[in-house]
Amino acid sequence: MLVITAPTGQIGRQVLEKVLEGDRPVRVIARDPAKLPGPVRERVEVVQGTHSDPAVLSEAFVGADTVFWLVPPNARAESVDGYVLGFTRTACEAITQQGVRRVVGVSTLGRGAAKNAGQVSAALAMDELIEATGVAYRALRMPGFMENMLQQVMPLKNQGMFFTAISPDHKLPTCATRDIATVAARLLLDDSWDGQSGVPVLGPEDLSPNDMARIMSEVLERPIRAQQVPAEAYLANLTRNGIAQGWAQGLVDMATEVELRDIYHAEPRTAEGTTPTTFRQWCEEVLKPAVLS
Repeated sequence: MLVITAPTGQIGRQVLEKVLEGDRPVRVIARDPAKLPGPVRERVEVVQGTHSDPAVLSEAFVGADTVFWLVPPNARAESVDGYVLGFTRTACEAITQQGVRRVVGVSTLGRGAAKNAGQVSAALAMDELIEATGVAYRALRMPGFMENMLQQVMPLKNQGMFFTAISPDHKLPTCATRDIATVAARLLLDDSWDGQSGVPVLGPEDLSPNDMARIMSEVLERPIRAQQVPAEAYLANLTRNGIAQGWAQGLVDMATEVELRDIYHAEPRTAEGTTPTTFRQWCEEVLKPAVLS
């Protein structure tokens, strides 16, 4: 039995689609099962509730061999660590109690390099909690997602720009969520692995915000530029848009560590850890329809 958390979210939805291509029984934890597509609901067992609830996790993990673990972001959380690790401690108890054998978790790059890096540091602490249970674990280590650019559709459309806390010439890896889902599904459907390790998931190229602006200009056939936002202004804008102070400060701290410590380059790029979707391809297939709609 495979258990998928966050099955209606950006990553979990795609993971679920891919594991259903196999023949393994699948159980999902869904706060609102109605958000699952009808054909999917017919093929999975549904445990209704949130995977921060000990009773829900205990029920969902009964008889589970492998779990896909993802802590969904929560812009209303006042404490990043408190939120992420609170979710994870509950999961660790259920993993131990129900004898789960394997866990595939959505984590981050930066292990051994990140210091006070907000959501990155919380995700790395999550890994340590899961590893402490002794379960076989694969931490998917990602940089920022290409899909984060979808949050800037309006300034792209109306102002011909996007905003970034990173220096415009600072090259960084990125990845598409479709490729994260592919790697996760492969691990979830594979019963041969054990032990604990990280699995880097990196798109095929490092790009700066200026590189991204150039590619988007070509794809969208309009001038696009990157506008760096100072940390103080970034924090003020986040809180002005309703994000809790603690969560917003975590995002600022994360951006600062990415910029100053280059934590997304903490691990070398390998052929095995490089995924196929280029930023240009993603822009053509995902961003352009969103901007032109």
